[in-house]
Amino acid sequence: MNTRTAYTLVMIGVFGHASSEFFAVLSGVTGPEVSVWRFVLGAIGLLIITQAMPAARDILTPLRQEWKTLLPLSLLGVTLPYLAFHWSLDFASIVQIGTLMTTIPIFVGITNLLVNRHPLGLVKIVSGLCAIIGIALLVTDGYLLQLAGDNRSLTGIGLALVSTIGVGSYTVFVRPLILRHGALRITTISMSIGAAGLWLMVGTFWSIWVNPATIFAMPGNVALPLLTVGFWNTTITQLCWLMGLAALPDITRGSYLFFLKPVITALLAWLILTQPITWTQLLAIAVICSSVLFEFMSDYFRR
Repeated sequence: MNTRTAYTLVMIGVFGHASSEFFAVLSGVTGPEVSVWRFVLGAIGLLIITQAMPAARDILTPLRQEWKTLLPLSLLGVTLPYLAFHWSLDFASIVQIGTLMTTIPIFVGITNLLVNRHPLGLVKIVSGLCAIIGIALLVTDGYLLQLAGDNRSLTGIGLALVSTIGVGSYTVFVRPLILRHGALRITTISMSIGAAGLWLMVGTFWSIWVNPATIFAMPGNVALPLLTVGFWNTTITQLCWLMGLAALPDITRGSYLFFLKPVITALLAWLILTQPITWTQLLAIAVICSSVLFEFMSDYFRR
């Protein structure tokens, strides 16, 4: 796979991630339950694709060979982060959560540095600082300044931060497995294990046992967003995101495209859900997204 194709796949993944909050809220299913729907349906979609492609049909071999890595990686990199992500939407707005999730590349870079000794360099440090400033603007958006105010937004931001750390770390740790066995097979196995973990955890602690077959009895305004968040925001998005990043020589730089996510998220929230966007949130989006331009123009500036 050439670099252009890899970046295209990553960008498709960014668009998919950017609209996930939108479709999750549009479904009307809230909290941990929507995370189960998303990954159960997404895993079903991936299983269908693998069985339709002879080269990827054998998912048992990599599972037998890599289960000691895949099991904890899937639970800590899929189950826990996405449970926290969808739960956070019950406390904070789409724009706040969507903007905070764009900091995933920071944790990709930090994990890549710690695990693979891949240096961040001055450009990536400056870009990361831009994102941190954006996070500070986001977190202080009228909540920390009101000492006696409602702390629900801070709870949502805390949950979203757990999600960003988990997803960023998972992206780095899963890359060697993808290079050995292929993105489709490893993504299918990992998402399936993660979905099973979500189903069991939400059923045990929230007493919500999701039955995928009941989606056919749901009204269209609920079923259609759930199918979209399952098959588009999970099956296609996760596959393109992980496949594209695994094919790039610099996984940290490729992940910086994720900083474009809040622009798409904010536009969807404003145009379709009519959720207001404050000037502070707009400034946070501008600061965070400026790091993308800085990172990808850095080679030009050097020359």
